[in-house]
Amino acid sequence: MPSRRNAIELSTDEIREMLMHERVLQVASINPDGTPHLAPMWFVVDEEGSISFTTYGKSQKIMNLERDARITVVTDSGHEYNEIKGVSIDGTAEVIREPAHTAKIMRLIGLKHSDQLDSKSGSTSDDEAADLPPAAYKRVVVKITPVRYRSWDHGKI
Repeated sequence: MPSRRNAIELSTDEIREMLMHERVLQVASINPDGTPHLAPMWFVVDEEGSISFTTYGKSQKIMNLERDARITVVTDSGHEYNEIKGVSIDGTAEVIREPAHTAKIMRLIGLKHSDQLDSKSGSTSDDEAADLPPAAYKRVVVKITPVRYRSWDHGKI
Protein backbone atom coordinates (compact mmCIF):
# COMPACT_ATOMS: atom_id res chain seq x y z
CA MET A 1 0.00 0.00 0.00
CA PRO A 2 1.49 3.38 -1.02
CA SER A 3 2.37 5.87 1.71
CA ARG A 4 -0.32 8.46 2.36
CA ARG A 5 2.52 10.95 2.83
CA ASN A 6 3.80 10.29 -0.69
CA ALA A 7 0.26 10.59 -2.08
CA ILE A 8 -0.12 14.21 -0.94
CA GLU A 9 3.36 15.49 -1.85
CA LEU A 10 3.60 18.29 -4.38
CA SER A 11 5.67 17.71 -7.52
CA THR A 12 8.70 19.89 -8.23
CA ASP A 13 6.62 21.87 -10.75
CA GLU A 14 3.77 22.31 -8.24
CA ILE A 15 6.23 23.58 -5.62
CA ARG A 16 7.73 26.04 -8.12
CA GLU A 17 4.27 27.24 -9.15
CA MET A 18 3.27 27.74 -5.53
CA LEU A 19 6.43 29.74 -4.76
CA MET A 20 5.85 31.91 -7.82
CA HIS A 21 2.27 32.80 -6.84
CA GLU A 22 1.95 32.78 -3.06
CA ARG A 23 2.67 36.12 -1.43
CA VAL A 24 3.54 35.41 2.21
CA LEU A 25 6.38 33.30 3.52
CA GLN A 26 6.55 32.41 7.21
CA VAL A 27 10.24 32.77 8.09
CA ALA A 28 11.72 30.95 11.10
CA SER A 29 15.18 31.75 12.44
CA ILE A 30 16.72 30.66 15.75
CA ASN A 31 16.80 33.06 18.71
CA PRO A 32 19.86 33.10 21.02
CA ASP A 33 17.95 31.00 23.58
CA GLY A 34 17.11 28.36 20.94
CA THR A 35 13.46 29.28 20.51
CA PRO A 36 12.13 29.95 17.00
CA HIS A 37 11.65 33.51 15.80
CA LEU A 38 8.78 33.48 13.31
CA ALA A 39 7.81 36.35 11.00
CA PRO A 40 5.73 36.67 7.82
CA MET A 41 7.57 38.18 4.85
CA TRP A 42 6.82 38.95 1.19
CA PHE A 43 9.24 37.16 -1.13
CA VAL A 44 10.35 36.26 -4.65
CA VAL A 45 11.95 33.15 -6.09
CA ASP A 46 14.55 33.14 -8.87
CA GLU A 47 15.24 30.75 -11.76
CA GLU A 48 17.57 28.59 -9.63
CA GLY A 49 14.96 28.20 -6.88
CA SER A 50 16.59 30.56 -4.39
CA ILE A 51 14.11 32.54 -2.32
CA SER A 52 14.77 36.19 -1.41
CA PHE A 53 13.11 38.71 0.86
CA THR A 54 14.12 42.04 2.35
CA THR A 55 14.01 43.17 5.95
CA TYR A 56 15.58 45.82 8.13
CA GLY A 57 19.29 45.22 8.64
CA LYS A 58 18.99 45.56 12.41
CA SER A 59 15.99 43.22 12.80
CA GLN A 60 15.97 40.24 15.14
CA LYS A 61 15.83 37.79 12.23
CA ILE A 62 19.03 39.28 10.76
CA MET A 63 20.85 39.08 14.10
CA ASN A 64 19.70 35.45 14.36
CA LEU A 65 20.73 34.55 10.79
CA GLU A 66 24.14 36.18 11.09
CA ARG A 67 24.77 34.04 14.16
CA ASP A 68 23.21 30.84 12.71
CA ALA A 69 22.39 30.70 8.99
CA ARG A 70 19.90 27.82 9.31
CA ILE A 71 16.39 28.85 8.28
CA THR A 72 13.02 27.22 7.72
CA VAL A 73 10.26 28.85 5.70
CA VAL A 74 6.73 27.82 4.84
CA THR A 75 4.03 29.07 2.51
CA ASP A 76 0.57 27.61 2.27
CA SER A 77 -2.89 28.21 0.87
CA GLY A 78 -6.46 27.02 1.27
CA HIS A 79 -9.32 27.60 3.65
CA GLU A 80 -11.13 24.26 3.85
CA TYR A 81 -9.15 21.18 4.92
CA ASN A 82 -9.35 19.58 1.47
CA GLU A 83 -7.94 22.80 -0.09
CA ILE A 84 -4.88 23.09 2.15
CA LYS A 85 -1.56 22.82 0.38
CA GLY A 86 1.87 24.11 1.21
CA VAL A 87 5.59 23.71 1.18
CA SER A 88 8.10 23.89 4.01
CA ILE A 89 11.73 24.52 3.07
CA ASP A 90 14.81 24.08 5.23
CA GLY A 91 17.77 26.00 3.94
CA THR A 92 20.75 28.22 4.46
CA ALA A 93 20.36 31.99 4.58
CA GLU A 94 22.83 34.49 3.17
CA VAL A 95 22.48 38.10 4.32
CA ILE A 96 23.35 40.48 1.48
CA ARG A 97 24.08 44.07 2.53
CA GLU A 98 24.20 45.71 -0.89
CA PRO A 99 21.71 48.58 -1.45
CA ALA A 100 21.50 48.10 -5.24
CA HIS A 101 20.65 44.41 -4.81
CA THR A 102 18.19 45.26 -2.03
CA ALA A 103 16.47 47.80 -4.29
CA LYS A 104 16.21 45.20 -7.06
CA ILE A 105 14.60 42.61 -4.76
CA MET A 106 12.27 45.24 -3.29
CA ARG A 107 11.21 46.14 -6.81
CA LEU A 108 10.63 42.51 -7.81
CA ILE A 109 8.56 41.90 -4.69
CA GLY A 110 6.50 45.01 -5.44
CA LEU A 111 5.90 43.82 -8.99
CA LYS A 112 4.93 40.34 -7.77
CA HIS A 113 2.32 41.87 -5.51
CA SER A 114 0.99 44.02 -8.31
CA ASP A 115 0.91 40.96 -10.61
CA GLN A 116 3.37 42.54 -13.06
CA LEU A 117 6.24 40.11 -12.40
CA ASP A 118 7.02 37.69 -15.21
CA SER A 119 6.36 34.41 -13.37
CA LYS A 120 8.53 32.37 -15.73
CA SER A 121 11.76 34.34 -15.47
CA GLY A 122 11.45 36.24 -12.21
CA SER A 123 12.41 39.37 -14.10
CA THR A 124 10.68 42.53 -15.20
CA SER A 125 10.32 44.19 -18.54
CA ASP A 126 10.75 47.68 -17.10
CA ASP A 127 14.11 49.45 -16.96
CA GLU A 128 15.85 49.40 -13.57
CA ALA A 129 15.41 52.56 -11.54
CA ALA A 130 18.49 54.77 -11.58
CA ASP A 131 18.01 56.15 -8.06
CA LEU A 132 17.87 53.81 -5.12
CA PRO A 133 14.98 54.26 -2.69
CA PRO A 134 16.04 55.40 0.79
CA ALA A 135 14.75 52.11 2.27
CA ALA A 136 17.39 50.20 0.27
CA TYR A 137 20.03 51.61 2.61
CA LYS A 138 18.22 50.44 5.76
CA ARG A 139 17.13 47.06 4.47
CA VAL A 140 19.09 43.96 3.48
CA VAL A 141 18.32 40.91 1.36
CA VAL A 142 18.08 37.43 2.79
CA LYS A 143 18.75 34.87 0.07
CA ILE A 144 17.73 31.33 0.98
CA THR A 145 19.37 28.34 -0.64
CA PRO A 146 16.96 25.42 -0.17
CA VAL A 147 18.33 22.18 1.28
CA ARG A 148 15.16 20.15 1.97
CA TYR A 149 11.54 20.41 0.82
CA ARG A 150 8.45 19.00 2.54
CA SER A 151 5.11 19.56 0.86
CA TRP A 152 1.45 18.62 1.06
CA ASP A 153 -1.78 18.98 -0.88
CA HIS A 154 -4.80 17.69 1.02
CA GLY A 155 -6.83 17.96 -2.18
CA LYS A 156 -4.97 14.86 -3.42
CA ILE A 157 -6.50 12.70 -0.68
